Amino acid sequence: MTVIVRDVRPEDAEAFALVRRAALPYMLASGTQVAFDWTHAHPDAHQRPLIAEVDGEIVGTSQVRVAHDAPEPGVGSVNVYVHPEKRGLGAGSLLVRASEEHLAEHGASTLYSWVLDEPEFRAFAERHGYEARRSAHFLRLDLTAGLPPLQEPPAGVELRTAASFAADPRPLFVLDAVTTADEPGDVGATLTDYEHWLATTWNHPLFDPELTTVAVVDGRAAAFSAAQTDGRGRYSTGMTGTDPAFRGRGLAKLAKNDSLHRARAAGCTEAFTGNDAGNEPMLAINKWFGYEICATEVRHVRTLG
Repeated sequence: MTVIVRDVRPEDAEAFALVRRAALPYMLASGTQVAFDWTHAHPDAHQRPLIAEVDGEIVGTSQVRVAHDAPEPGVGSVNVYVHPEKRGLGAGSLLVRASEEHLAEHGASTLYSWVLDEPEFRAFAERHGYEARRSAHFLRLDLTAGLPPLQEPPAGVELRTAASFAADPRPLFVLDAVTTADEPGDVGATLTDYEHWLATTWNHPLFDPELTTVAVVDGRAAAFSAAQTDGRGRYSTGMTGTDPAFRGRGLAKLAKNDSLHRARAAGCTEAFTGNDAGNEPMLAINKWFGYEICATEVRHVRTLG
């Protein structure tokens, strides 16, 4: 069998998402979502989704981009996934090679990749010159098993859905930007383009404004828990954060609890989230909700040249 690596076509979206769900079932993926991401990628990211196919069947995918919003230039990412039933054919290696060549052409010399913390995957990364760095956990919560009771917000705090900001989402952009700025990670990000945020975050097909909860203090958006849903009964927390000026008051926990209750009432049966392994405060909050670690990824890095 011959493995062919090529650029994606619009009709590949569903198969691309299928491979992602099979290889990484802890993250939401749909054909509509991946097609949207391809269409709305920032031009400076030089995003190039690739697929590997065997006899016309898509068996592997690669997400490749330059981190244009990182504080330092020359940073790129490559994340390769192969369907569990199609491993051992060489698809992963071919995808890595093509991805690295593309990133090098666009000036990236430091490449990051997430790798599942399992011996075969870590060995694969090491063979291709990637070194292990920090780790992060995927967590799962059975929404049918119960949740902590809803709590009354303290005086001066109001819980609202993101949908209530539909006429003017800018306060949520500001809150997203300030919390993203100090999110744990190897590559920082700065949100400055409101119009791009509207197009790619607010209007993203997985984003669920009705299930996203915002804690408002004295009229100011202070904390939020962003919800994503895939129409399959699966819910994922896209981001939970608090404006630094309002931290230490339990607002993120309050918002997330409200969002989870909304998700269960809407028919979602399982919830997923992800945490940096060193983010002890958020891990403690998720443990309080009943989340359990279901998998771990290790961030790997390679310097080209």
